[in-house]
Amino acid sequence: MDRLATLDLFVRIVDRGSFSAAAAACGVSRPVATAAIKALENRLGTRLLQRSTRHVQPTAEGAAYYRRCVAILADLEDADRGAGGAVAGVLRVDVVGHLARTIILPALPGFLARHPSLTVHIGEGERYVDLIREGVDCVVRAGTLADSDMVVRHLGTMEEVTVASSDYLARHGTPTTPAALEGHQMIGFVSSRTGQPLPLEFTYDNEMREVMLPARLLVSGADTSAAAARLGLGLVQAPRYRFADDFAQGTLVEVLADFQPAPTPISVLYPSNRQLSPRVRVFVDWLTKIIPPELRPGK
Repeated sequence: MDRLATLDLFVRIVDRGSFSAAAAACGVSRPVATAAIKALENRLGTRLLQRSTRHVQPTAEGAAYYRRCVAILADLEDADRGAGGAVAGVLRVDVVGHLARTIILPALPGFLARHPSLTVHIGEGERYVDLIREGVDCVVRAGTLADSDMVVRHLGTMEEVTVASSDYLARHGTPTTPAALEGHQMIGFVSSRTGQPLPLEFTYDNEMREVMLPARLLVSGADTSAAAARLGLGLVQAPRYRFADDFAQGTLVEVLADFQPAPTPISVLYPSNRQLSPRVRVFVDWLTKIIPPELRPGK
C-alpha cells in the first residue's frame, strides 16, 4: 500500500477499533492491512496501536498521529475540491425513516446529479449511532437531543399533533380537553434512550404537561405507530406533516387541536473532533435548502 492509502487505513482502524472492519472498508484483506500497519510502525520507530482479542485502540503516540492523519486527509480532500476536483467517495448518513422517504429521497436525484462521483449510503433508524466507530458521517434526527460532543445544526421545527382513527373515537369518544382522557389509551412509543414508553404531551394553562395513558401496544418505530393508529389501537402524537395523506383520506382525525404538544426540532449532527469533509459539507448545505418552508427555523 502507498503512504496515503496506509494513512487512510490507519485512521479507519482507529475509528472502527478493528483491523477487519477497516480492511473491508479499504478493500484489502486483513493480512495486507496488518502488514501495512506493521511497516508503518517500523518506519516511524514507534508503536501506534494496542491490540487485544476484542478491540484495537491507539497508543499515546498513535492518538497524536491519528489527529495529524485526520487533518492531512481532510486537507487533501479540500485541496482537491479547491482545485476543481469533484466531491467523491461514499457519504454515510443515518436518517429517521420517514424523513428519508418524504424529504430527502424526493430531492436526492438532483443532489446526485450535481455530484456524480459521490455515493450516498442512507441508513434508517431512530437509535443512538456511534458515528466514529460505525463509520457514519452524519445523522439526521428529530426531537430534543441529549448533550454530546457532536456539532448540532438545526434544520427546522415540526408541528406535532394528536391523532386517532374514526373507529377508535367512535368506541372511546372524542376528548375535548386533556382532562377528558380518562378511559382512553395510547400506542406507547418506546424511547431508545430509556427503554420506556413516552408520555403524551399537551400545552394547557400556559405550560406543557405530560399525560401517561394505558398502552396495550408498545412500538419503537414511528411508521408502526402510525399504522397502529390507523387500525384504531389508540392515540398517537407525531409531526403533522406525516399525516397529510391520512387527513385528506379521513383515515385519521386530529384531536385536542387546542392543546398541541411541543414542536419537534430537526437537526443534523456530525463529530466535532473531526475536520468537516467536503462530502459532509455539501450534504449539510443541501439539507438546509431542501427542508420544506413550513419546517424551517422560525416558521
